[in-house]
Amino acid sequence: MTWIKTISYDNATGTLKKLYDRIKGPDNNIDNIMLAHSLRSHSMEGHMALYKYVLHHPRNALPKSYLETIGVYVSLLNKCRYCIDHHYAGLLRLLQNDQRGAEIRAALDANDPAAAFDGKELAGLQYAEKLTTNAAELTSGDIDRLREAGLDDGEILEINQVTAYFAYANRTVLGLGISTDGDIVGLSPGDSSDPDNWSHQ
Repeated sequence: MTWIKTISYDNATGTLKKLYDRIKGPDNNIDNIMLAHSLRSHSMEGHMALYKYVLHHPRNALPKSYLETIGVYVSLLNKCRYCIDHHYAGLLRLLQNDQRGAEIRAALDANDPAAAFDGKELAGLQYAEKLTTNAAELTSGDIDRLREAGLDDGEILEINQVTAYFAYANRTVLGLGISTDGDIVGLSPGDSSDPDNWSHQ
């Protein structure tokens, strides 16, 4: 599951058990990425709040499926199999269209988002790619190009924050050797109307 020690749901007490009860899936399943925080429950709380507020907040304007697409793309660029598997499964669930999901995955696997996207969605993915692989080369001109493609500044911020979140999540996974062993792949907070509802389904 991970290269460091973790505390299982059954062995958790106090604050950690309360956090587990907020995020657990079926049969008290806790995703391994959250189990990895169990020795420092405050970092789990911070991680989960960031994840829910960046990717699953009711005031986001961009479609959740598009934000999940950014997450899959960033994870592919960072070679984070754990996040690819979880978030591609989540993307398929949101799309409810396996053919479209396969088109998106093929384009992202080929690092060619233009094969599946155009307009402002393509521009956002191109920005996410540059932010992930060459952030120091970004300039205000990159933001101007996003505006010209039809994104407003709030939507640009959403893309920026989802990209940045997945850089954090990918490095948490890769740096601690987190695997999907025992996970129920593709669970995510289903209630986007309540940013404080962290339950997974």
